[in-house]
Amino acid sequence: MSHKIVAVCLLMSCLIASAYSAAKVPIAIYYESLCPDSAKFITEQVYPAVKGELRDVVELTFVPFGKSTFVTQGSEVTFTCHHGPNECYGNKVHACAIEHIQANSYQVEYTRESLTIDFINCLMKAGKNFPDNVYPGQRCATENHINNWENIKSCANSTEGSVLLKKAGEATQRLQEPLTSVPTILFNEQFDKQVNDRAQTNFAGTICKYVSAPQPRICNQHNGANTPSLASVSAILSSLIGLWFIRSFY
Repeated sequence: MSHKIVAVCLLMSCLIASAYSAAKVPIAIYYESLCPDSAKFITEQVYPAVKGELRDVVELTFVPFGKSTFVTQGSEVTFTCHHGPNECYGNKVHACAIEHIQANSYQVEYTRESLTIDFINCLMKAGKNFPDNVYPGQRCATENHINNWENIKSCANSTEGSVLLKKAGEATQRLQEPLTSVPTILFNEQFDKQVNDRAQTNFAGTICKYVSAPQPRICNQHNGANTPSLASVSAILSSLIGLWFIRSFY
């Protein structure tokens, strides 16, 4: 095979890969650990969407604070949470998990992102009802391949947990539109009430509005878009490159 043909083949491969490698959509979710609406949204909308075809096109940021408030007195930070002290602890667990969960080299099937969403989903599924009043952190960690629950628990019960929750509070306070409802969802770091409301009942469909073509097949179910298949993209690129290849000899 000549160098020119090899170059054409490499070019074609790169073009096909580029066609299917769109930038991820940044999505920030501002929520509370014991909020029923947050639990419903994360377990019924977010989790199914990001565990399916859309997992590779989104970049999720979880901000566990919501309508909580905090007061700083010297080095001490006191929190008042929307659903009481248990929620303050839950928010700290979430913040510490987001900070400390790491993938392991011997569990290549689990990424840091997938482990985090699995853990958060499990915690939110538990809602406010904990068997024997035991917070489900350890159970959710065991069920979802989180190997450093003790580190997360120590963080939540220490100054580090307060520092991380304070950061979540500061991020919440920096919203361009003050947070008035929980959960609040931002796409591309921008708050739009209509987008926020639509996302809470059709998260996958809302994501599809932000994903560049070619879109995942699931988007066809939500917006009726005619997404070109890999085969059709390959055929088009092959034709164009074939024409270029032929003309390059004349």
